[in-house]
Amino acid sequence: MSSHATPRLPYEHIRVVEFTHMVMGPTCGMLLADLGAEVIKVEPMGGDSTRRLLGSGAGFFPMFNRNKKSIALDLKQPEGIEAALRLIDSADIVSENFKAGVMQKLGLDYATLKQRNPRLIYVSHKGFLPGPYEHRTALDEVVQMMGGLAYMTGRPGDPLRAGASVNDIMGGMFGAMGAMAALAQREQTGEGTEVQASLFENNVFLVGQHMMQYAATGRAAAPMPSRISAWAIYDVFTVKGGEQIFLAVVSDKQWGIFCRAFGLAELLADPRLATNNDRVQARDWLMPQLRSHLADRSAAELAAVFEREGLPFAPITRPEQLFDDPHLAATGGLASITLEDGRESKVPLAPFTLGGAQPGIRLQPPAVGEHTDALLRGVGYSDDEIAALKARQITQGD
Repeated sequence: MSSHATPRLPYEHIRVVEFTHMVMGPTCGMLLADLGAEVIKVEPMGGDSTRRLLGSGAGFFPMFNRNKKSIALDLKQPEGIEAALRLIDSADIVSENFKAGVMQKLGLDYATLKQRNPRLIYVSHKGFLPGPYEHRTALDEVVQMMGGLAYMTGRPGDPLRAGASVNDIMGGMFGAMGAMAALAQREQTGEGTEVQASLFENNVFLVGQHMMQYAATGRAAAPMPSRISAWAIYDVFTVKGGEQIFLAVVSDKQWGIFCRAFGLAELLADPRLATNNDRVQARDWLMPQLRSHLADRSAAELAAVFEREGLPFAPITRPEQLFDDPHLAATGGLASITLEDGRESKVPLAPFTLGGAQPGIRLQPPAVGEHTDALLRGVGYSDDEIAALKARQITQGD
């Protein structure tokens, strides 16, 4: 064993200052924070408006702002900008996801900050990479519609957005990946760089497999609900009590196992069903028989047989049911978190392990300005100066 102390997490020596809200930018900071970076969230006076979202936005703040520190600054005041610049001067990475021109107007754009610190890495999260569309306002749903994902998710004639903020979350993830690449590059060159991640290009990357399907076959990809499956049994079954379960039989060997497990010897012996491709051709008459045969069994009973036999299956789970998922409970994949109103909950951790464990929660999602005083002291402000900034409503703290 080396006698040198090694960092517990890979980015413990990295400081990030983020000017972000909603999902995309905060996801980037959360991932870097999960990996050990000190991530400082610069919030407006009164706090990030994401904290106050209702409905489908109510989960954004607690999900994407763990492991971060909060400082509140009024960036419309020169003293607020000065405090932000002092923090940036101490940082390795700046991350932002505001509309084009906002950071430039504040004097916090990459071109300006690079002059102060050539080693700075600057991550911008935008709707589009620079080009003809960059002036447009983008949202996850907008790029899903224009980028082919809604078409592929919905039934023909009924484009449907995916059931999560896939582009925002993945866009932030690629922003973090770009920051990691820039850190590695800085080790070689001594200089920082600008990283740009975008919703639209992320969405195009997601549907690239369908673009390549067209390139390879000359046939346009059909929306997922109407696609011709490569496997005969690969579908949702409605069973006893109206419950639903997804069942799959994706090889000739699995077909034999399935038929024997459910007393379907006559189908196993049927020459019209000898191979998977035969069964795909026979779906019109085969599937109604299978649905009828399995209809009086419960989803739990079917799941038990499929699990025992090593066949693919999945319960149709709602998000709130995942809080009680036995696998997540056993692996520690859900960690305790404190919500804005003080209630306790669980939250999913980053979906990978380092040394056998998923990176955990070191800091709860912060209260507005929770770390203001300590952070300002750390960049040279005296207690009297901090008190004066608070009195003039340029900053706030707990």
